Amino acid sequence: MAAATTIVNAKVFDGTMSQDWSSVRFADGQITECAATSAARTGDEVIDAAGATVLPGLIDTHVHLVPGALAQSLTFGVTTVLDMFSKPDLVAGAKEQADSHLDVADVRSSGVGATAPGGHPSLMYAPFPTLTAPQEAEQFVTERIAEGSDYLKIFSGTGGLWPALDSETIKALVTAAHARGLVVVAHVSSTAGVAEVVTAGVDVVAHVPVDAELDNALVERIAAAGIVVGPTLATVENALGEQGGAAVLGDPRLAEALGDAWSRRLASGASGLRGGKMPPYSRAEATVRRLVDAGVAVLAGTDAPNPGTVFGASLHRELELLVRCGISPAQALTAATTEPARVFGLADRGRIAPGQRADLLLVSGDPLTDITATRNIERIWRAGTPCDRKAFVASPAEAAQLDAFDARVAKAVAAVRARRTGFDPSNAS
Repeated sequence: MAAATTIVNAKVFDGTMSQDWSSVRFADGQITECAATSAARTGDEVIDAAGATVLPGLIDTHVHLVPGALAQSLTFGVTTVLDMFSKPDLVAGAKEQADSHLDVADVRSSGVGATAPGGHPSLMYAPFPTLTAPQEAEQFVTERIAEGSDYLKIFSGTGGLWPALDSETIKALVTAAHARGLVVVAHVSSTAGVAEVVTAGVDVVAHVPVDAELDNALVERIAAAGIVVGPTLATVENALGEQGGAAVLGDPRLAEALGDAWSRRLASGASGLRGGKMPPYSRAEATVRRLVDAGVAVLAGTDAPNPGTVFGASLHRELELLVRCGISPAQALTAATTEPARVFGLADRGRIAPGQRADLLLVSGDPLTDITATRNIERIWRAGTPCDRKAFVASPAEAAQLDAFDARVAKAVAAVRARRTGFDPSNAS
C-alpha cells in the first residue's frame, strides 16, 4: 500500500463552495479525510500548501481527440476530458491510454455522433455511420453503445448549411438513448436548432448560437426542463474574430507549458476563421448571461483543438470568459467540476470529499476572487498520483495526425464560407 499524502495549510474549494477545511488527505487514489486542522498521520507525505487553494481536478466537457490531447490536458490540471465526436478506434486507444497511464487525463466519449448522410461534421470525419429516419434510431444507439460510447451526441441541422436529421428522427434518437440510460448532447448551430433539440428533450445543448438572440420563452423552457448548456466560448470568441488564442499564449502561466507546436496553433489558428460578416462576440456572452440568470446550469468546455484553442490551457480561458458573462468564480469552477460530474454520471469525481477520487489541483492564490488564479498551478494529482507538468511534444507520426486534423478543419471552414456569407462558429463540432 502506497503512503498517504496530506495537504495542510490550504484553502479548499470542494467543487461547489469554499469549505472551512485546511487539510485534505488521500491514499490509494481516494480522498480519505477533509479536516479543519491537519489530517496528517505518521508516515504521510505532507504537502504544505502555504495558503494555496485545493480544487477538484478540472473537467473539460467538450473536446475532440487528437494525439497528445490527454497528456496536454493533464499538464494544465484537467484530469478528465469529455470527447464529443471521435471514431471508435481513436476512442478505444485513448481509453486504453488513460486506463494504463496516470500521467494523462481520463476520458469519456460520445464516439460517432448522429447526423444525416453528408451532414455536419462529414467534412471532418467521414466516412462514419449516419441515419435517415426515426426507425433507424434504436439501431444507431445500440451500435454506438457496442463501440463504447458513454453518451450520445446529436447534430441539429436547422442552420441550413448541410443535410440534416429531421425533428422526428432527433426525437427518436433521444428516446432510444434515454431508454438505454445515455445522456444526450445536442450540437446546435442556430436559435432554431436550440428550439428543435429542447422540444426533443435532450439533456445538454452544446454551443450557443449567435445568428439571433434566444427569445425569453425558449430560455424559460430550457430552464424549466433542466437542460444544461455548454457554450464553448473559448472557440466562439476565436471564430468571431476575437483574440482568444493570443490571450492564452500571452499569459506566461499558460504559455510556459505549451510547447512550440501548440503555441504556433494558438498564434495562427484562429486567423483562418476571420473575415466576412460575423455577429459580435458580445451576443454570445449576453446569451450565456440570460441563461444563467434564468437558472440554467452551464458546463465549461473548450471545443479544443478548434482554431485558437489548445487542450488544457484553453479551459482556463473558458473559465475567465464565463466569469466575464457575469457569473461568479465559484459558479465557473462548478461548471468545470461538480456540474459536469453530475450531468454525465461521473459519481467518483468533481468534488473534494471522502470517498472521491483524488483528482486534485493545487493553485497559488484564490480563484474565488480571481478566476485566473487557476493558472497558478503548483501541483496536480490524478487518482492520487502526482503529475509532472511538461509540454506535449509530438512524434513525427503524431505531428502528421495533428496537421491532418487542422487540414480537415480548414476544409470545413472553407465549405461554410462557400455556402453563406460570414462564418457561424456553432458549426464547430
